[in-house]
Amino acid sequence: MKLTSKGRYAVTAMLDVALQEHCGPVSLARISKRQGISLSYLEQLFTKLRKNGLVNSTRGPGGGYKLSMPTADISMTMIINAVHESIDIRKCLGKFQCGQNGGQCLTHALWGRLSDRISHFLDEITIKELMNSSHVQHVYGIQHHNFTKVDQLSVKEG
Repeated sequence: MKLTSKGRYAVTAMLDVALQEHCGPVSLARISKRQGISLSYLEQLFTKLRKNGLVNSTRGPGGGYKLSMPTADISMTMIINAVHESIDIRKCLGKFQCGQNGGQCLTHALWGRLSDRISHFLDEITIKELMNSSHVQHVYGIQHHNFTKVDQLSVKEG
């Protein structure tokens, strides 16, 4: 399995929305600044997340995104699947054409079992669980502090 930036950024952005949601809809511009993810990339990801029912959008001033369901109901697998990322680590992605002459390779079943375990592991982790982890709380505190400073400086300079 190679989880690309698409899957990692989608999880990061969804976690950011969850952590900031108490302030109302979260704009992609703010997520972009806090997480260092390109705004145009976030727009593509959130189109897929919205189409898959994980977020709702609000237009206009003060608009942005909110989660469409409780944090305890959104698993990492749901987010990764929503952005069309694969968790299957088999070279053939389960199509049985990974060996010589288009057949199965010797280790097809092994990599299939590992893919299933990874999927099961990610399916058990929810946004709520991540939000409550000490690591996320620590990093969120630093980001919140730094982002608040940047906002204050922008207001003073403006």
